[in-house]
Amino acid sequence: MDFDMSDFTDLIDWYRPVGGIRYRTIKPVPWEIGAKGSGLRIVVPVDYEFDVSIPWFLRWLFDPHDARYLKAGALHDYALHVLSWSRVAAAASFSEALSADDVKLWRRLPMVLSVIVYKFD
Repeated sequence: MDFDMSDFTDLIDWYRPVGGIRYRTIKPVPWEIGAKGSGLRIVVPVDYEFDVSIPWFLRWLFDPHDARYLKAGALHDYALHVLSWSRVAAAASFSEALSADDVKLWRRLPMVLSVIVYKFD
């Protein structure tokens, strides 16, 4: 599959709510790891169920339904649970995906640290 970063950032109507903080992909979610043209790619497949696990006490600051977080959440969960990446490796792509969707560093940093150190399952 040949794609570039805009295939990720411009992706629209790609998920459906399942209930609570759970979602399901209805389109593939492509991601290129590292620099553009790296050739390292993963694609979160159609019908993949994921969640945006933000502790209840932080939801006043980080809304789990904020669309800017959803693709990064799908990518993180797929890398962690399906591809068996380490928590740190999955968090790195999570951070880059949040950045690609214009999540500012002050918001991104606590989210990334949380997925590295805290297991929400």
